[in-house]
Amino acid sequence: MLDRRGRAVAARDTAGLLAVAAAGSEEADRDLLTRTAGLRLTAYALRLTGFVEPPADAERFTVGAELGYRLSGVDDYPALLERQVELVREPAGWRVARETPTGAAAPWDLGTVQAVEGRHGLVLGLGDGAELTALAELADRAMPAVEAVWGPSGARLVLELPLTEQQFARRMDVSADAYQGIAAVTLAVGGAPVHTPADRIVVNPDAYRQLSELGRRVVVTHEATHVATRADTKPWTPLWLSEGVADYTGYLGAGRTARQIAPELTKDVRAGRVPAALPADDAFTAGAADIAQAYEQAWMACDLIARRYGQDRLVALYRTVGAFGEGGLERAMRAQLGTGVAEFTRAWITEVAGLRD
Repeated sequence: MLDRRGRAVAARDTAGLLAVAAAGSEEADRDLLTRTAGLRLTAYALRLTGFVEPPADAERFTVGAELGYRLSGVDDYPALLERQVELVREPAGWRVARETPTGAAAPWDLGTVQAVEGRHGLVLGLGDGAELTALAELADRAMPAVEAVWGPSGARLVLELPLTEQQFARRMDVSADAYQGIAAVTLAVGGAPVHTPADRIVVNPDAYRQLSELGRRVVVTHEATHVATRADTKPWTPLWLSEGVADYTGYLGAGRTARQIAPELTKDVRAGRVPAALPADDAFTAGAADIAQAYEQAWMACDLIARRYGQDRLVALYRTVGAFGEGGLERAMRAQLGTGVAEFTRAWITEVAGLRD
């Protein structure tokens, strides 16, 4: 029954969908087809994940399912979401009464989705078409900039722009204030092969709309870098390096000084607060105190590497850290930069301290 439902949604088969629908759920199922009408789905598959045999006289029960959906032209493998499916016994047998998210929502759970195609990606949203088109244009600028640093990736970006911060929170399955001030988040599986997971860049609308044109360009390029470097990003890659290279790529060619790119860090240094170590991973947690400074410190570290050793060495360092395994940062730095973590950190602290002048 779940297979039949999934095939009907993917094929936009109203009759097939209603054939497994419980009485009274027809309007909701037709609405599902309306909300996904703007998407070219190549798959919509519900796989049973939680099942407890109901009592023989049960008239209604619920099962857990994993939804895997693929979008034509962008997804080689399905994006995965957790769902709950309510079943009802009817004279003709069991039927689907309701399908609801149990974690992160799908874009169409939030409303009717519009899709805007670009040369390098796809933008999905629920708001103004002009805003979606502008975001697609930024994606088209971002991927060539990313590939100029990291080489061809073959990736096509998928960006999602919810209408409100509350919708963003539902899409991410977080509280509405968890990502305040963070303009976008990339949902990706670090370390997976280039053409496997279905990456999504989810834009936080309130924070994004407050940015300047340059700020929006940097954010989209930053997130596109995460997509392009996913295969080389491992659980042991320090966040100062992964976030730093993303910001480094985002700000390339922006014509901004270090003090303009790192204003919060500059304020701290001028107040006598110079960091003593590269930022730890937990400094980048959403809502962390001084998270802006952590990103600025990371950018300064990667910018220093690129200026002192060359951009190609920064790229090689990133890939070598991933290849060397957990605890391999020291060896990777010595292999690619000819210096160790401690020596580099001292040079970086000197660079940061120079912001006071």
